[in-house]
Amino acid sequence: MDKASGLPARRAALAILSDVLRKRRALDVATADVLSRTKLDERDAAFARAIANETLRRFGLLDALIRKYVPKAPQPHKAGATLEILMAGACELLFLKVAPHAAVDAANRLAQEDNKAVHFKPLINAVLRRITREGDAALDGLDATRLSAPDWLWARWSSFYGDETARAIADAHLARPPLDLALKSAMNAGTAFPDADRLASDVLRLEAAGRIEMLPGYSEGEWWVQDFAAGLPAKLFGDIAGKRVIDLCAAPGGKTAQLAARGGIVTALDVSDERLALVRENLARLSLKAETIASDARDWQPESPAPFVLLDAPCTATGTIRRHPELPWLKSVADVLVLENLQRELFDAAAQMTAPGGTLVYAVCSLEPEEGIEQVESFLARNDSFSRARLTAADVPDPDFISPEGDLRTLPSHWPDRGGMDGFFAARLTRAL
Repeated sequence: MDKASGLPARRAALAILSDVLRKRRALDVATADVLSRTKLDERDAAFARAIANETLRRFGLLDALIRKYVPKAPQPHKAGATLEILMAGACELLFLKVAPHAAVDAANRLAQEDNKAVHFKPLINAVLRRITREGDAALDGLDATRLSAPDWLWARWSSFYGDETARAIADAHLARPPLDLALKSAMNAGTAFPDADRLASDVLRLEAAGRIEMLPGYSEGEWWVQDFAAGLPAKLFGDIAGKRVIDLCAAPGGKTAQLAARGGIVTALDVSDERLALVRENLARLSLKAETIASDARDWQPESPAPFVLLDAPCTATGTIRRHPELPWLKSVADVLVLENLQRELFDAAAQMTAPGGTLVYAVCSLEPEEGIEQVESFLARNDSFSRARLTAADVPDPDFISPEGDLRTLPSHWPDRGGMDGFFAARLTRAL
């Protein structure tokens, strides 16, 4: 009965949500940890992921809806997982379209198992039954787009991009993202996906994929997973075949693979040896070569400067919210301010590694100006040996990706009819001879 009810999957989803919302863990990390412990079969694991992901994707909307019925939220130290059970149950009813009797019964059983939430079982039951009857109508009265972003992000996006673009960005985050495959060889790979959307000669987009490891070409090393926009900064160097490239903050390694596949002699640097192990593992699967070094880029210097340096700097990653829906609710303005100084220091370190006449590309998967355009302007103001090499239409697949300053700027709302993309910023800079 326990298995048939889907309760193991729901327990796992609840554990994931609690890890994310209470312990402030990244969704992918919490998911991997919980699923490795629970050892669900693939169907239950997929259901657990769907509940956790969609609950966080709709977090602001679900929170506003539940507050209509529970204006004064019970304190977690008294209520245990009550709010998580309510949110996951409401998500099942309204967005996953689970049969009401199954969703409500499962929520009651989860509450019964929690020594604190059990005292709120009547509340959980009553609220979910009301949502069953009234939920769709109640949603119609809420601004789903506005509620998809917390106030701190909404105010920033509206100020920098304007209200219309801010709404388009937030709306894009409500859609489940497709899966993009970066092809090692644009000529010989990808034939196993005849229905895929070819976004570029070396990028395929799949709407439904299933387990990555089971897809054609995975074991053969024909491709790696990388969002279309994430692949654009490394292409700004032009021809790198046979030339040295330093890839800073390289993990998880998509850009390292790109650079190596294009013939670059790549040195990949990352502060985490554990994360670099994943880079090495992926390179081995792809039969690609790169030197990997575990070091803080601020403490390391190459034997000689390189003609090409890529810095994909640590950032708030607000451009990847559609793939990491927990981010808006775990981060704050303080995170932007903390990372600003680190980015500045890494930028200056990358400049020292760039040879005279060489090219430095600075990139972040962030929508925040302090991490993108403002970092570049500040860098140029204090480094007169560098200048901006403005992008042209030949550098990007769409001129809308070029900012007024000549930098790369993709938004989640770009190409909505093809599934959107991550938000990326990149500037191409050249060092004087």
